[in-house]
Amino acid sequence: MSAVDGLAGRVRAAAPFGTDAGVDRSLLLLFPLIAYELLFFVAPFLILLRISLAEPSTAGAYASGTWSIQPYVDVLTSEFFLGVIAYSFKLGVISTVITVALGTFYAYAIWRASGLYKSLLLFSIVLPLLTTLVIKTYAWLPLLAPTGTVNDLLLAANVLSSPVQFAPNTPGVVLGEVYIVLPYAVLAIYSVLSTMDWTVVEAARDLGASRPRSFAEVVLPQAIPGIAVGTVVTFAWSVGAYAAPALLGAGSDRTFAIEVESQMLSNFNWSVGTAFAVIMLVLMFVSSLALFNLLNRWGGEVEYGA
Repeated sequence: MSAVDGLAGRVRAAAPFGTDAGVDRSLLLLFPLIAYELLFFVAPFLILLRISLAEPSTAGAYASGTWSIQPYVDVLTSEFFLGVIAYSFKLGVISTVITVALGTFYAYAIWRASGLYKSLLLFSIVLPLLTTLVIKTYAWLPLLAPTGTVNDLLLAANVLSSPVQFAPNTPGVVLGEVYIVLPYAVLAIYSVLSTMDWTVVEAARDLGASRPRSFAEVVLPQAIPGIAVGTVVTFAWSVGAYAAPALLGAGSDRTFAIEVESQMLSNFNWSVGTAFAVIMLVLMFVSSLALFNLLNRWGGEVEYGA
């Protein structure tokens, strides 16, 4: 037994990077990531939560030392705030459906293209990301206004008998939001399509599947991970939209981001503003989980794509 014990002792002594050391090194490597998450995500959220659970104060962000759930009661019992929530999610759903549909076909076109044509398609979808958000959103206003380019073309083609106010109005908000988030959806979906084997689609067509059927039954299920990511990113961005509703929307086109700004910077009611933000964060988190679960049941392996 002494010989065995001595051998085990020599093995442990000769293995300074054993199991415990490996765990310690892994934790050490993860420390910067954990510190980053705690500093820039967890800590701000806890501050936000603390302000939302306090009584409002004119002397600062909140009355120090006070605790109250009244800000949450004010938000959840107000028809105005509930209307803002409903409009935000309505905008999110409409923008997401349009964006993901367009993004799927655009990503498919990039995947099937080659050479210069493929480079041009990729460049055209990346180019908007290089432009300032406010500038590229505001540029739609002279195009969609009643005296803008779109109305002029539709009137000249006799499609319209009188000008239509696309912006400032809800159609302008939807179009602007789709324009903002489309590149993210396209790149998410294309990143998955680019890993697919085209011979599988060819095999389906050899077996008698038409082009639409091979797309719907072969390409689309395998693209679900990218579609899931694009859907969640688009939905979250659209629900919390600020630039498009502020620049292209009418006075009634108020998302929760605009209302939070109004509560905190105009009304100086930080408690209600932060309570509204916390409620929306929870609703968006639950909605995102529901979307991932739904798409996972449909296509599978969404976790891999996320």
